[in-house]
Amino acid sequence: MNQYTLRKIQRLLSGESFITSESGNSMSPLYKSNEKHLITPIKWEDCKVGDVVFCKVRGSCVTHKVYAVDKEKGCLIGNYRGHMNGWTKNVYGKAHKITKEDKILKESKVKGTLANL
Repeated sequence: MNQYTLRKIQRLLSGESFITSESGNSMSPLYKSNEKHLITPIKWEDCKVGDVVFCKVRGSCVTHKVYAVDKEKGCLIGNYRGHMNGWTKNVYGKAHKITKEDKILKESKVKGTLANL
């Protein structure tokens, strides 16, 4: 596991939320390659079908969709195209799309006004 991924896991386990991105097209068109998104800490027990999560499944860390939740097995993880990676309880974060409204709100807080948007 590379240092960037390890640091991301550590940040989530410590309760931190942050903006991140990953390369690849397995979640497209929902998430495009290198598209920034907010990631917030979550435990597998709190996941719902349809959530997009950052997790470790079969030795790889991925940001993929939850297709099922089972009290014994954890979450069934797969990409947006329907390929199933497998079951895991190693879920660290939930991905959230950053909308145009989110960007405007952030810019307004930074600039202190909406007049410049």
